[in-house]
Amino acid sequence: MKKLLALVLIIALAASFLACEKDPMPEVAEKTLVYCSEGSPEGFTPSLYTGGTTFDASSRQVFNKLVEFERGSTKIVPALAESWNVSNNGTVYTFNLRKGVKFHTTNTFTPSRDFNADDVIFSFMRQYDKDHAYHKISGGAYVYFNSMSMPDLLKSIEKIDDYTVKFSLNRPEAPMIANLAMDFASIHSAEYADKMMKAGTPDTFDQSPVGTGPFQLVSYQKDAVIRYKANPNYWAGKAPLDNLVFSITPDPSVRYQKLKAGECHVMPYPNPADLASMRNDADINLLQKEGLNVGYLAFNTRIPPFNNSKVRKALSMAINKEAILQSVFQGAGKVAINPIPPTIWSYNEAIQDDPYDPEAAKKMLAAEGIKNLKAKVWAMPVQRPYNPNARRMAELIQADWKAVGVDIEIVSYEWGEYLKRSRDKDRDGAVLLGWTGDNGDPDNFLAVLLGCDAVGGSNRAQWCHQPFEKLIQEAKVVSDANARTKLYEQAQVIFKEQTPWVTIAHSVVFEPVRKEVVDYRIDPFGGHLFYGVDLK
Repeated sequence: MKKLLALVLIIALAASFLACEKDPMPEVAEKTLVYCSEGSPEGFTPSLYTGGTTFDASSRQVFNKLVEFERGSTKIVPALAESWNVSNNGTVYTFNLRKGVKFHTTNTFTPSRDFNADDVIFSFMRQYDKDHAYHKISGGAYVYFNSMSMPDLLKSIEKIDDYTVKFSLNRPEAPMIANLAMDFASIHSAEYADKMMKAGTPDTFDQSPVGTGPFQLVSYQKDAVIRYKANPNYWAGKAPLDNLVFSITPDPSVRYQKLKAGECHVMPYPNPADLASMRNDADINLLQKEGLNVGYLAFNTRIPPFNNSKVRKALSMAINKEAILQSVFQGAGKVAINPIPPTIWSYNEAIQDDPYDPEAAKKMLAAEGIKNLKAKVWAMPVQRPYNPNARRMAELIQADWKAVGVDIEIVSYEWGEYLKRSRDKDRDGAVLLGWTGDNGDPDNFLAVLLGCDAVGGSNRAQWCHQPFEKLIQEAKVVSDANARTKLYEQAQVIFKEQTPWVTIAHSVVFEPVRKEVVDYRIDPFGGHLFYGVDLK
């Protein structure tokens, strides 16, 4: 009997073991974070665009740069370059590249080699060399590269060996390293570009990205959803998340409803009216940070009568900024005086803002012979950190200008089209737009947005004023921070006198995230980065 029981037990244990072999323990569920983004990307090659929505979908997830900003801070850290050195005269930058970095493997591309110097050369020469095979692909408008005077700054980019690249400059450039941490400097696969060119489909290179970043693109359904998966071979270690989803949701009220329902974990640009409710929601953490941004109304200074600085000044004085701050920002910001935010070094605190004085504005317009003026104000179709409701802001400006005898037509376009058309040198109308700093340097505002090289690009005022230009160009080549500060302070005085923009506001950035989200950090440059983020 004992032998029979022992035999039964052995058979039962064997059956149990075999069952375990056939039906192993279920795997732990994958972690998928859903981000309710505010709009669709213009494309997936960051050097071709300027919009933060595009950078969120491309450079900040799919690609790396030579150097990058530490997540949540303005500190520059090594990325695809492990180290670098600068010559004594400040004109030669030598980068030592990281070895063993893998590019993404996709359905259409399997890399045969690791990242190396050829990829760095390709990524910059495409923008720099007008005869490069890829220079004109997808329109070839390298707005950042050109607005930052890179074509004049760069003398050469040389491959010293497979893991050493040398940038030679025509002059010193104080913010050079910070500039290379910006989105336009993302590094692409030269091998992938060659394959797409040989296949006769070079446009695919820009719409189906291959990078070295923490996430790789899986699919994109326009105006609906973008899906990513974690790069298993990421050089800094696989992301804690397995999947990342961008649920494209332009309406902030709908984004909030999705957040409350748990349909998304993070959302940008909440309605100011919803902030109190978010603070009281036990399932939501409302993060906030003073923004490195400015919202503005840019005149087209090439077009009469807006080529007259006195007319621009009068129209600036006709706008009630405090009313805009209360109605549009609902107090979550401050009136902008200068074209750079007060959180950035070299901000000129001595400058006084244009007073709100409609009667004086009417007299100034009359003195310049302005009667029955009709104009357009462009209103963005999306929320941005520097402007939560451009349509409402345009309506308030419309009412203010009507009070001084100026009739306004409010116009808008789809976001990508808005950005494209607003760059036109002959654009009809003043454009509501803004900027969130890319690198923590004043040059990133004053030169990129107001320099002569940026006319027809990111300089929406189409303003090229030589006294201002002389100061910002001199500041580029000076390494001493105190000397640079003095130059930028003088430049801000000239800006305020000339009024190419009406400076509107600097906003506080709010980002609501669900309580199960771990270690999400507000990016000081306005981006949304998910490497390092986890879910409970």
